[in-house]
Amino acid sequence: MPDPLWFKQFTSSAEYDFVRDHPIVYFCAEYALNDHMPIYAGGLGVLAGDMIREAKEQEIPLITVGLYYYEGYLYHDLYREGIMMKSPGRTNPTSVNLSPVVDEQNNRIIVTLPIQDTLVYVQAWSLKIGSVRIYLLDTRIPQNKEENRRITDQLYASSKEVRFKQEMILGLGGLRLLKAMQLSPIGYHLNEGHSALLALEIARYEMQKHKRSFQEELDNTKQHIFFTNHTLVAAGNDTFNADLASTLLSGFAKELQVPVSEIIKLGLIAGSSIFSMTTLALRMAGKINAVSKLHAKKAKEIWKEYPMTPITNGVHIKTWDSTRTKEGIWENHQRNKRVLLEFIHTVTGVTWDEDTLLLGWARRIVAYKRPLALFDNLKQFKNLAISSNRPIRVVISGLSHESDTEGLAILEQMQKIVTEDLKGVVVYLPDYRISSAKLLVSGCDVWLNTPVVGFEACGTSGMKAALNGVLPCSTRDGWVAEAELYGVGWLLQSENLSDDILSVLKGHIVPLYYDRNSNGIPKQWVKMMQNARDMTINQFSTTQMLRKYIEEFYLPVIRTHQIKK
Repeated sequence: MPDPLWFKQFTSSAEYDFVRDHPIVYFCAEYALNDHMPIYAGGLGVLAGDMIREAKEQEIPLITVGLYYYEGYLYHDLYREGIMMKSPGRTNPTSVNLSPVVDEQNNRIIVTLPIQDTLVYVQAWSLKIGSVRIYLLDTRIPQNKEENRRITDQLYASSKEVRFKQEMILGLGGLRLLKAMQLSPIGYHLNEGHSALLALEIARYEMQKHKRSFQEELDNTKQHIFFTNHTLVAAGNDTFNADLASTLLSGFAKELQVPVSEIIKLGLIAGSSIFSMTTLALRMAGKINAVSKLHAKKAKEIWKEYPMTPITNGVHIKTWDSTRTKEGIWENHQRNKRVLLEFIHTVTGVTWDEDTLLLGWARRIVAYKRPLALFDNLKQFKNLAISSNRPIRVVISGLSHESDTEGLAILEQMQKIVTEDLKGVVVYLPDYRISSAKLLVSGCDVWLNTPVVGFEACGTSGMKAALNGVLPCSTRDGWVAEAELYGVGWLLQSENLSDDILSVLKGHIVPLYYDRNSNGIPKQWVKMMQNARDMTINQFSTTQMLRKYIEEFYLPVIRTHQIKK
């Protein structure tokens, strides 16, 4: 259970006073702040958004840096009309309450950085949320050529060249913005490797300040850099051809006054010509963490020389709690379920009964998450689902990146299931976003989580669902590997997954859900709902996560510099 007094004590400490003047800066490529700001794609952004909300709640003076994407995230999704490519459309920063970053004379702050042999101009937008200040950089300004104005238009652009340029803007431009604003951070937290070039810019700044060598400053920089790795999956770790990286970094290398080959070797994957932002971040960071205990164990097998501290992700309780109470949890859940069912009807035209068992699966549509596992034995599942007295219904939601051919193929199979094989039994909700996620994690009865074990670094949707009394049914991956699901939910075998899902449904979930007392309430099920809620609150909140980051990452460097002062 999170200690409510810990943050009160911390905010009254000398360390807190120090960090108000010398803040921690959190860098991330995406932030899920609300549905209207098109700067997130999935779980990484949702976690970053929860980090901001928790820091605000605990009055931590956090600075966060990201990019502003005018056109958001381009993805494939499944609609009534079929599979379509979708984008949020162009969104002006001022329409989502962002303000231009200006100096004391109210002049727009513009920073520049060299990309290849071209000077690119970067502006920024700001938003204050309590004690947290958010800065979002973009290149859509008249001083740039049209090609460079478009660098930051699209989140996770499919072009490798554009992606690398975005990460130069985030890492190099991010620090230049902070220095232009005369901020003096004590630490830099890289949430994934997209901002890894930041370490080189810190070294360049310190080289100029102290007249020391590049290697000396790289070593000195490490104590100020913390790196959170979120994925072991290749597609989640940014890699680039070394020749492309060399070309785009050539101008920056001249500023550093080191050969570009010296920069490239810091990010090279051993024995290859591939430049990896994850590898660069691992080599540059003084402290590294994985986002679950199992993730730390698996990461050790891949990156033996870079031990990772496990700091398990969590969820911001106040944001995701639609149930609000342990007592009366069934009544509140049924209310939430009715809201979800009405939403399903509005989107799909399908009408379901609130007393029918409802399974939910919602996350990015990628192969390792196995969204179709429930339907591999289609005939058996259909026979079970259409039972006249104990029916099952399924709601699925997600999206697939424009370049993910596997994800597109899965959506095509999903389309056949929803429109033909299991029409009326399974529905798909397009445009998965914060608002629909809140409905799903509070209105379903069971939350399915089916990743191949070892591939899901953490996953947080199941935590949110459990918080609302939605029972987990999951493989033992990510956060689930450190949860005790007895009396809370059900574990699935990663091998023979489809058979095991059907077995657990038939032998455990369906009988328990439909075992009602005279008032129509499944008493044992409700007890499990209460246990699930307690589990998330006690073990998997961002309150605990933020405290661990402060204790294990931030405080040591703060105290070191307090002593120096």
